Amino acid sequence: MDHVALTAIDGAPALVELRVRGPEPSVGAGPAAGPEVEPGATTRVAADGLAEAVRRREAAGPVRWVWESSARHYPPLLAAGVRVERCHDLRLARRILRSAPALRAAGSELATAPADAWDAPAGPRAEPVGGALFELEAPAAPDPVAEFARQRAALAAADADGRLALLLSAESVGSLVAEEMRHAGLPWDAERHDAILTELLGPRPPVGARPAHMEELVVRIREALDDPAVNPDSPVELVKRLQNAGLAVRSTSRWELKAIEHPVIAPLLEYKSLQRLHVANGWHWVDEWVHGGRFRPVYVPGGVVTGRWASDGGGALQIPKAVRGAVVADPGWSFVVADAAQLEPRVLAALSRDDAMAAAGRAQDLYTGMVDAGVVETREQAKYGMLGAIYGGTTGESARVLPRLRRAYPRAMALVEEAARAGERGEAVATHLGRGSPRLQAEDWDETRSDAQIARAQQDARAWGRFTRNFVVQGTAAEWALCWMGALRRRLAELGGADPLAGPHLVFFLHDELVVHSPAPLAEAVAAATREAAAEAGRLLFGAAPVEFALSVAIVQRYADAT
Repeated sequence: MDHVALTAIDGAPALVELRVRGPEPSVGAGPAAGPEVEPGATTRVAADGLAEAVRRREAAGPVRWVWESSARHYPPLLAAGVRVERCHDLRLARRILRSAPALRAAGSELATAPADAWDAPAGPRAEPVGGALFELEAPAAPDPVAEFARQRAALAAADADGRLALLLSAESVGSLVAEEMRHAGLPWDAERHDAILTELLGPRPPVGARPAHMEELVVRIREALDDPAVNPDSPVELVKRLQNAGLAVRSTSRWELKAIEHPVIAPLLEYKSLQRLHVANGWHWVDEWVHGGRFRPVYVPGGVVTGRWASDGGGALQIPKAVRGAVVADPGWSFVVADAAQLEPRVLAALSRDDAMAAAGRAQDLYTGMVDAGVVETREQAKYGMLGAIYGGTTGESARVLPRLRRAYPRAMALVEEAARAGERGEAVATHLGRGSPRLQAEDWDETRSDAQIARAQQDARAWGRFTRNFVVQGTAAEWALCWMGALRRRLAELGGADPLAGPHLVFFLHDELVVHSPAPLAEAVAAATREAAAEAGRLLFGAAPVEFALSVAIVQRYADAT
């Protein structure tokens, strides 16, 4: 496969072809035959001809675009109707390689070199303005050809089993999907959203005023506290007012308030719920984020240290159930909503090769499978026990169930325990494909430290152990989700025919859930594709491990009907 680097030369977009010696490496086949790259012909393309040049090169045969950042270079291509099949996002790859334990163990220059321009945040997101594809006045990025060669050299020296190469490919595909989802947008009915808000909050209030239903709750809160001046919008003031009323509270968290019996609790909890809706997804949110019947979220692939995505606008990763009724498919189209059941426990079973836990996962509901196997009495015990194992719960129901899980699933429990111990020792841990965790930044213990300093260091180490325990599982689950998304994206393009952008396409992603907007006649085929892609993702990561990644799949007209 040819690699084509997209860069800027003297302020103008250009295409630079690179042909890598040896075949494109496949997963498990080891690194490519050496890090050397030999340049091919360099073709300069004017801004107004760039999209057509990319389109022609895509049609000519397999190609992987090598560029600074998909967030910068892909949006203008999408705006011109050009879909890219593959890319290598140099900035996302650099971030992964910098922290990869395999590169550090191999003494890779890339892992230990001082920070340079490629470690800086990506440049501004490219937006099509007035028909132009790129902001030509923007400064040129560092040389992508040299950086690509540097990254391949690092892989050649430290990635014998091809896992890091798979991670970089999956991360880069994810960067394409993120921009495609923003380009397509999630269908959103603003009128329906207004009706939902009006029903829950009351009519739209003037700017700066509370909605009517929230004002009614404020009256009830003040009456319950016998305090006509209390302001429930100020957490600091509210805590003081609650304490003045004799309530032993330290915060206004929902969980702390629910444990208290007092007439103020019910209206206060309801107020906080409506306040979150009003602030996060109220009328102002619709005005800012919903245009032309579409919500266009800004995803940040790899924005969380574990590899999970983050959001840089619009709250893409937290669309509340209350407003999902406004997410309505276009006429003649449907949503296919696929949710991976108990993803993290299944990933743990595959990571540890724990056959007993994998057997429990062959039930559609893994927690029910644990009950059927006699490990615990109830599904709730299974759920809290697994959450405790993965997240480090040491109290309550988690602590009571963990001994049973250790006996039933020794390999799975040993894996997370060892990850926790490594974190407590200040070591980095890695996901299945090799993404590295940060290290605990703590001073060395020595005889000059006080007892209080030592106790604080021990407390920090235990907390970091809980983080690394979770890191290996959550990070590997994020890798599985990327592979699932990439495999589904390829299948959707095949279903879309000559113009994939006009066929079924991904419109929403939430860690273990994907939403596809599909022409209604193709919805069943899309549902089958989501299941096939999940199975493929499992094979890519874990080979023949006997773990099933069960999906719950629904074909609906409104997103709310799938949950």
